[in-house]
Amino acid sequence: MLPIAFRKDVAPELRWRANFLMILVSIAFLFLAGRLFFLQVLQGERFTYLSENNRIRLKKIPGTRGMIFDRKGQLLVDSRPSFDLLFVPEDAEEPEVTLRRLARLLQRDEGEFLTLLDQNKGRPPFEEMVLGRDVDWRALVTVETHQLDLPGVTLRIRPRRSYVLNSMAAHLLGYLGEIGPRQLKLQKEKGYGMGDEIGQFGLERRWEDFLRGRSGGQQVEVDALGRRVRVLHEVEDVPGHSVYLTLDRDLQETAHDALKGKDGAIVALDVNSGAVLALVSTPAFDPNVFARGITAEEWRTLGRDRAHPLNNRAVQGQYPPGSTFKIVLTIAALEEKVIEPETQLLCRGSMVFGNRVFRDWKKEGHGAVDLHKGIVQSCDVYFYQLGQRIGIDRIAKYARALGLGEKTGIPLDDEKPGLIPDSEWKERRFGQPWFPGETPSASIGQGYITVTPLQMANLMATVANGGTLYRPWFVRKVESLDGTLIREYGPEKIRSLSLKENTLRHLRSALAEAVNSGSGTGGRAKSKLVEIAGKTGTAQVVEMRGAFVKSEQLSYLIRDHAWFVAYAPANNPEIAVATLVEHGGHGGSAAAPLAKQVIEKYFSLKGHPSEPRQASREGDIRAN
Repeated sequence: MLPIAFRKDVAPELRWRANFLMILVSIAFLFLAGRLFFLQVLQGERFTYLSENNRIRLKKIPGTRGMIFDRKGQLLVDSRPSFDLLFVPEDAEEPEVTLRRLARLLQRDEGEFLTLLDQNKGRPPFEEMVLGRDVDWRALVTVETHQLDLPGVTLRIRPRRSYVLNSMAAHLLGYLGEIGPRQLKLQKEKGYGMGDEIGQFGLERRWEDFLRGRSGGQQVEVDALGRRVRVLHEVEDVPGHSVYLTLDRDLQETAHDALKGKDGAIVALDVNSGAVLALVSTPAFDPNVFARGITAEEWRTLGRDRAHPLNNRAVQGQYPPGSTFKIVLTIAALEEKVIEPETQLLCRGSMVFGNRVFRDWKKEGHGAVDLHKGIVQSCDVYFYQLGQRIGIDRIAKYARALGLGEKTGIPLDDEKPGLIPDSEWKERRFGQPWFPGETPSASIGQGYITVTPLQMANLMATVANGGTLYRPWFVRKVESLDGTLIREYGPEKIRSLSLKENTLRHLRSALAEAVNSGSGTGGRAKSKLVEIAGKTGTAQVVEMRGAFVKSEQLSYLIRDHAWFVAYAPANNPEIAVATLVEHGGHGGSAAAPLAKQVIEKYFSLKGHPSEPRQASREGDIRAN
């Protein structure tokens, strides 16, 4: 039977309708055929790729970072399991709706998730974007419970850095952070990708190549919601190497506790190698905050903090050394034969030079003072006169020989060199000659002079070991997980100073008496456990003229900085310590007791401290 459109016995109206219907059917058929041709032929390869990726995914498994140990093998940094919250927009029909639902369930700001979605629009299809790192147990349970309502949202287990000491060694150990676009351009050839973590500061950054390990991966089959069904193939990750430090965890904790509630730094060095035994800067930050993923608000808070917790005061803080600089004057004077140790100079409590009056810390003065008494009692007027005889250029020569005014070269971020001025520097910097009236201030570590706590610890180590200046270091060795030695480090000599035996003998004797005699300014560092030799320092923050004003009577930010530099045992030195307390006042009262705590801890850990020599008499003077 013919179709209605071709039968003559059918009414014309029916034939017209039939013809119209056939045309519609033909158009629909042609449209479907064209669409099939477009999808299967023109776009076939693309949709085949998307289909396979929708079913089979490549999952990256980050390599576990290497562990960090102290000099005795005590754990400092490890990695623990954590969960990341991930999202694949292609697995959700309406990504924005899914993210808003997730935000409500987790009680989070949906704007954060939507912003992340917008920032990741240029990423490859089906690549996971990170919504959160190290999510808590509540978030973990919430996501797993509502999985059917959250298509594309998954969880991934990964190692998270764990800093055992929290903030106690933050400035030395450093922290991790997600790799940024600029870093990725430089590091992409090393196998890094978006979302990877990389050392951003401190040891974590400098030893990144050893610590990072090698990532692995899995080829997994997923369902329509993006959930894992089974693993098809796997390449195991390779853990990073272990790093062993010269740092002593117990000594580090003692130094940190000593500075608790104060702004400052403590550095302890092995005098015979330059190895760092402790390095503390306070206030500090907790690197665990960076490990879990620091928020923008937390970062802004750290940056705005007036106490500058991110600043490593031990190597970045530049301070006038105050009377600790008298050690340099003593070496310069004896080496250049400017004065005999027995020569006496008169101190009446001040010295007039031109139209200025240079005061001593002791208002009534010290009377007749020789070199030994000048150091023990820290007589300013004696060193004003001594500095004039030496001259600024020779002072600068010996200061620089002892490592001041230059970076030590320790492998830490943004180390500062400090400043040791001389006549050439003054002419270059200000276009003016050095005026004789500027030398007295420089002679007691004021004026233009600035140093770092690490430099002062290294200076004391140099005095203690007889004149060898070492480059401070803190990594002993790097080992693989199975104990194979990858790299080993050791002492590095910067220079040797040919100091006269007479110079060292007079200086060391005075430094020991400054602590252990009844008349010394460092009496608060006297120990029953070990004989300590040291020098106090009180560095003015602002110049005070006129009447004597006690530091504690001033507002906090203009109070003097307190210094104490030392080594022990006095007769056979092993450890050198520099202690700085910002706005702490007198070095003898604020800084010396802290150094004593660190030194006593060092020898108590050894179990065989040297016998202290009996001091002539008990006593303590609170001074600079």
